[in-house]
Amino acid sequence: MQNRRHFIKFPLTLALAGSFATASQSAFSQGLTLLNVSYDPTRELYTEFNRAFIKHWKEQTGQELTLQQSHGGSGKQARSIIDGLQADVATLALAWDTDALCTVGKLIPQNWQQRLPNNASPYTSTIVLVVRQGNPKGIRDWDDLVKPGVSVITPNPKTSGGARWNYLAAWEFAKRKYGGDAQAEAFVRRLFANVPVLDSGARGSSVTFAQRAQGDVFISWENEAHLLKKEFGETLEIVLPSLSILAEPAVTVVDKVVDKKGTRAVAEAYLKYLYSEVGQDIAGKNFYRPISPTAKAKYAAQFPALKLFTIGEAFGGWTKASQAHFADGGSFDRIYVK
Repeated sequence: MQNRRHFIKFPLTLALAGSFATASQSAFSQGLTLLNVSYDPTRELYTEFNRAFIKHWKEQTGQELTLQQSHGGSGKQARSIIDGLQADVATLALAWDTDALCTVGKLIPQNWQQRLPNNASPYTSTIVLVVRQGNPKGIRDWDDLVKPGVSVITPNPKTSGGARWNYLAAWEFAKRKYGGDAQAEAFVRRLFANVPVLDSGARGSSVTFAQRAQGDVFISWENEAHLLKKEFGETLEIVLPSLSILAEPAVTVVDKVVDKKGTRAVAEAYLKYLYSEVGQDIAGKNFYRPISPTAKAKYAAQFPALKLFTIGEAFGGWTKASQAHFADGGSFDRIYVK
């Protein structure tokens, strides 16, 4: 696992480029190229999906294609695109980060989320808890994360989309259980008092917890939790909280980039292929919740029943949630003091 934004190129090798310029020069020398700028825990998903799409594109068009991936905290990735990173497609952790490409960067149209099915979310996820073998601290639900002596690992909501899902899941749990926003704010204040370090992205927190062995519990994307279990086996356990949030990562072409580069056709085909049965199967294999009935049925056993709420139901959508909680002076700024 890597704890920094990096670029991977396909199809010849999986190589870590020293810089984007180096990766780009190599890619352009091979012909048609596409850059997918994504968030931390999608590395494995898009590594497999990109191979499948390269084959599909070659069969459909006869064209060779080089695909690149860039990963990091979702908010940081959005800012990188706005600052000039030439992303053909953005597959970020939350619609708020993608909205910034419209409202701040003027790179995509306002109706970007209506251009693909399911509000441009080809797969979903949720937030779960990962603990160490035997669950020595007895972590069963969000309540246990605020107990004295429990060390919690979660990324920084200022830079990580996953961290924002984490934060809001904990907030809504406390609001429902204890009776209001004031009680929820007090709860997350206690939770973050138990957080020893804030990494910039979800993968960084995963490394901190699993490889560096810090913390008693990791607030994790569901897919990341399963990847950790796959890698570390019985040394880690997944705990399903009594309530969590339905995470809906959305995808879009970056219009100003694809129109400048002449890659709109391949970029649009790339995202549409995520909705194909091949794309949906790859999502399920990589522990994302697919939306097609066939893939849903195939992978149902790995997604136990979990009570989920949506960002719209609990917070009125990402615009309201971000302004209330993650903007300067929002609830996170009020509760997090280190």
